[in-house]
Amino acid sequence: MKIRPLRDRLLVRRVEEKETAKGGIIIPDTAKEKPQEGEVLAAGNGKILENGTKVALEVKVGDKILFGKYSGNDIKMEGEEVLILREDDVLAILS
Repeated sequence: MKIRPLRDRLLVRRVEEKETAKGGIIIPDTAKEKPQEGEVLAAGNGKILENGTKVALEVKVGDKILFGKYSGNDIKMEGEEVLILREDDVLAILS
């Protein structure tokens, strides 16, 4: 199944965090929070402004991004959980 986000939306795969802390303590699954970093799998065509002009997205497929904790909508695609969010929810592009 292929999904193509519309307008200014992005399809993002969350990047899993490490299972151990810096001190070597193993963090159980129940204590972990959802990661706020992800990789962009697909991007829409761009945002349409009120005057009808289309603005291209700054985020590209393959970019590593940082997004808000409660941003977007989780969906299941081919057995994998992914996130659909707007470009406005992206806080930063990681290099």
